Amino acid sequence: MRKFAFILHPIVADDIARKFKFTAKWSDAWKERLVRLLPPLRVSHITGVKSPHAEVEGYFVACPLTSRQLLGSVPAAEAIKKIVQAGRVAEKLGAEIVGLGALTSVVGDAGLTVAEKLNIGVTTGNSYTVATALMAARLAAAKMQVNLAAAQVVVVGATGSIGQVCARLMAKEAARVTLVARNLERLQAVRERIYAESGTMTYVSDDVDASLKNADIVIAVTSALDCVVDPRLLKPGAIVCDVARPRDVSEEVARLRDDVLIVDGGVVEVPGPVDFGFNFGFPPRMAYACMAETMLLALEGKVADFSLGRDIKLEQVEEITRLAEKHQFKLAGFRSFERAVTDEKIAAIRERARAKRAAN
Repeated sequence: MRKFAFILHPIVADDIARKFKFTAKWSDAWKERLVRLLPPLRVSHITGVKSPHAEVEGYFVACPLTSRQLLGSVPAAEAIKKIVQAGRVAEKLGAEIVGLGALTSVVGDAGLTVAEKLNIGVTTGNSYTVATALMAARLAAAKMQVNLAAAQVVVVGATGSIGQVCARLMAKEAARVTLVARNLERLQAVRERIYAESGTMTYVSDDVDASLKNADIVIAVTSALDCVVDPRLLKPGAIVCDVARPRDVSEEVARLRDDVLIVDGGVVEVPGPVDFGFNFGFPPRMAYACMAETMLLALEGKVADFSLGRDIKLEQVEEITRLAEKHQFKLAGFRSFERAVTDEKIAAIRERARAKRAAN
């Protein structure tokens, strides 16, 4: 039976206290000092990942650095070294491919250096993350009765590896696509690439707030530590697909808007009697798409490097989508802040949005 591994890390300092309860009253700085001293370690054994064609087992491995540390409060070289050490734990466990979870896929060159230093395949999971984010956006549009062909789509984080591909694919479907990021020069390069590929004219902006006001659909996929999408700025009936971890949308602020649909991007139902051996807040058999990509590649026996670097190939997105269908992975309905979003709730949001538009 083939084996895979997936590297996790504490998203915020409070996650450290869940493992080391004696740190509960420590400051974030002291928690991060502690975790920085720890070696990577095996978290759990994953069993029961079984499709009609194959079965695999795997492991969660912890890279003990928080999001803030991975994004720059520790030197990039140190962060990469610790990710590589986590990969070597995966190797010792017998894994043939390892997935880079959350911000371990962002540090440095998006997995390329890590892959060079390991003797097993490496993937960021970004190809399947793109695929499921777009599936979620399309399905949400249908349920909210938003005509995608006439919609205004805003991609926040459009210069990142996931954001670029989401923008390139959405530009073929939506009436207007606005690319949002901090670096206008890099945004312009993405814009020119989209025009060369499809002849579609997109728009660029470094002003998130201004871009949100007319959006029908927002795909949020930044690597920011803080929330960057303020639902209070959205028009009634808007859809936000939040792919980022840490999140780009605040749950507290989201409660203020009962006429806007906010869904988590990239949540997948895994086939088989799956036991992850670790609770990351999902119901049984549910996983992030980046995790699912690692499982899919192991099931297919494609244990070479896959989604690496800043330039995800559209062919990889198409290939992993085919593999998901073959092995019976599927979009896990809608979830918002780890809770299921039913059709009844979506219908209520849609009706409240209609009432607000009529009132205005």
